[in-house]
Amino acid sequence: MQSMPTISTRIYKELAAQIIRGALSPGQKLEEMQLAGQFGVSRTPIREALRELAARGFVDLVPRRGGVVSRIGLDQLVDMLEAECEIEALCAKLAAQRMTALEKSELESIYSDLQALTEARKQSEYMELNHEFHARICAGAHNATIGAMTRELRDRLAPFRQQYAAAPEQRLSRSMQEHKDIVDAIMAGHAEEAYEAMRRHNARLSVGVLALLRGQAARTAAPANDEPEAADADRLSD
Repeated sequence: MQSMPTISTRIYKELAAQIIRGALSPGQKLEEMQLAGQFGVSRTPIREALRELAARGFVDLVPRRGGVVSRIGLDQLVDMLEAECEIEALCAKLAAQRMTALEKSELESIYSDLQALTEARKQSEYMELNHEFHARICAGAHNATIGAMTRELRDRLAPFRQQYAAAPEQRLSRSMQEHKDIVDAIMAGHAEEAYEAMRRHNARLSVGVLALLRGQAARTAAPANDEPEAADADRLSD
């Protein structure tokens, strides 16, 4: 028989995965009774899974009811996106210096597969492999602390990036050119170029995410400018 921690961990991982890929949206309610029925368990492992999700910042707990998928205010989102730009750029810099020949070969292979998915316009498959592409660069930095910080930020920001990723497919082609710049710099061992290429890539995506979310906020509240504020764009640009 499965132990309770194993059951709650399985539920936590499944819910976290749904939040990261956007199947559960910010603000969506997670009712204990509904989740217990969905997973075929009592409410105890559901509570444990929700507590773990809350500890990781994925949900906000509602006493005696369940949780709500966390919303992130725009000011906090800007902070997190800025941090991700810098930390993942550092990963790329270190990867250019520390990746083994085998790791570089595997990164090139993933890039080639991403290119094929772009040409085939297979966006959902592209997004899954794109996650692996960034994860390999993170691992290639060979720094556990920086790697953990990068993964945590990317997971927290994933639901917001998913909304932007649902936009026009031509954005994939632009991302692929940016990916090429990153891969070329890492392959050549050019650490500063890798840093700048990754930072530019994430900064562009971050500004796009902010523009989309500001537009959504403007449609549900008082009229506002759909574009990111100048100060936010400056923080995320070169």
